[in-house]
Amino acid sequence: MHKILRTRRIALLATVATSSLLLSACGGGGAAGGGNAKAFSLTINDDNHIVQEELTALSKGACAAQNKALPLKIQTLPIGNVDQKVQLLAGQNALPVQFAAGGTPQLTKTLDKAGQVLDLEKTLKDLGVWDDLQPAAIKTVENLYGKFNVMPYQFNIEGIWYNKKLFADQRVTTPKTYAQLVAAAAKFKDAGITPFAADGKDGWPLTRLISGYLYRELGPDALQAVADGKAKLTDPPYVKAAQAIADLGEAGYFGKGVGSIDYDTATQQFLTGKAAMFYMGSWALGDFNDKTKNKIGADNVGFMPFPTVAGGKGSADQIPANVGLPVAVSAKSYDAKVGDWLSCITKNYGAASLKDQGTVSGFKPHGDTGTLPPLTKTVQDTISNTKTSTLWFEALFNTKATETSQTNAAPLVTGSLSAKDFMQKIQTDLDNG
Repeated sequence: MHKILRTRRIALLATVATSSLLLSACGGGGAAGGGNAKAFSLTINDDNHIVQEELTALSKGACAAQNKALPLKIQTLPIGNVDQKVQLLAGQNALPVQFAAGGTPQLTKTLDKAGQVLDLEKTLKDLGVWDDLQPAAIKTVENLYGKFNVMPYQFNIEGIWYNKKLFADQRVTTPKTYAQLVAAAAKFKDAGITPFAADGKDGWPLTRLISGYLYRELGPDALQAVADGKAKLTDPPYVKAAQAIADLGEAGYFGKGVGSIDYDTATQQFLTGKAAMFYMGSWALGDFNDKTKNKIGADNVGFMPFPTVAGGKGSADQIPANVGLPVAVSAKSYDAKVGDWLSCITKNYGAASLKDQGTVSGFKPHGDTGTLPPLTKTVQDTISNTKTSTLWFEALFNTKATETSQTNAAPLVTGSLSAKDFMQKIQTDLDNG
């Protein structure tokens, strides 16, 4: 799943001109109920196998009746072509019933404004299945799109995974505060163990540490305030967060050559016992539960939320989360048959994806989930108990600001770029976006 996250950085193809074209072509009508669907069609990126496979399994199992009435039909495209295809079809009033939401939230917001995106909160409430969604998933979608209008087929939480054996060997207790986290890192470094495995080449695992600090210092609305123009990344509390992560790098807590370390190398560092901690999302469960990859053993992997910051407004139960590549539903294609499909999915997808794929979704798992690996159960329990979720650092940035943030993350932690200049570069792109 990390590949999905990395490819989300592809530039959004919806320019201002294209957005205007979409709005004029689609009109302003927001009413659902066109009812012209000949199939329960889905256009999605070709590397997202899990959603394709699970919907296909449901079409032959729990949702077989719905599939007989409206057959599932899946079209796949390279992820870089999905946004362009969705825009083209929207301009022709020919969107499929379901389609992968844009690489950034803006495309979906544009289509929604044009009356092309189904209001899923109203629809699922009318269908009587709203309570089958995880509250944390609802909040995450609302944070991204301003309303609940995509299906959360994938749901990931993020935090710090740690090597239980190394913690026990060094007599380090699980940190509850940021000061304790830094002290633990110092102890591991003194013992010749890399404190944090990190993918500095792609940058986003480092910037997620910045947002983690920000949310604990300023509260869960810290980055929404920037998006709303109520705060700037150059404000002292925001620069302080970047400085805190820069300080980790200056102390050598990411090891040597972090700027050249990619995702797979960082994962391998952690799973071979060379690093004590690894900030990552729950999409990494597949690697953690894979005995051929995980040399330290799944039983030795623990999970902790980003710790609290002294005097901060945030709390550790506010968990960073994302919904992978979400899927929107066409308002103009909606009818009773589509409603039957959505109802069946909402009631059955949660348990089925856990049992069949071992993956967590934004739907509550009702029924048989099979025997879950302990780590997967930990994630599922954490999601079930999470009421407030937060987003990743760049979630509300424009494409240029996102690229600037991630390409400058390694220079920040290696000391070649100051925290103030790092934040200024990103803020400049936000101001010009």
